Amino acid sequence: MEITFEQLTHQNFSAACAIDREDIPESFVDTASTIMEITDYGYENNLIGHTYLILCNGRYAGLILLGEAIPWDTDPPEVHQQPFYRLMGFVISREFRGKGVGGEALEKTIAKVYEDFGVRPLVLGCHKNNPRAAAFYERHGFHRTDYMEGNDCYYLRFPRP
Repeated sequence: MEITFEQLTHQNFSAACAIDREDIPESFVDTASTIMEITDYGYENNLIGHTYLILCNGRYAGLILLGEAIPWDTDPPEVHQQPFYRLMGFVISREFRGKGVGGEALEKTIAKVYEDFGVRPLVLGCHKNNPRAAAFYERHGFHRTDYMEGNDCYYLRFPRP
């Protein structure tokens, strides 16, 4: 299994829209259109990070955005007053789930953002009714905090030594 990436652009946006996420509600993960809008906002405002289409053996398998966080009042206090990244829009097509694609894509994306922009803590929101995603993030070093925004529980991962 070979995991590679393409930067999400307006030219390959249709591939992002074709990712099979029919069984994943928008309340769990933003749509490709919303992720494109967030990516455009990041470019326009010089925010660092990457938004990737994830390919597995040359086939589009998912989407991930990991970028400089704009602080929100609801963020966990552990990241107040320091720069951090926010993971958003991470989705793997149904066909590729349960095969290690998501874990490898997540870790490679984190490594690339760290390499390109520097090491920072990571924050993400996981819907309170999405226990499979919560378990996935915990396996990848995130820990649940006591903080929420709407229906999303905040998870935090500090850089590994």
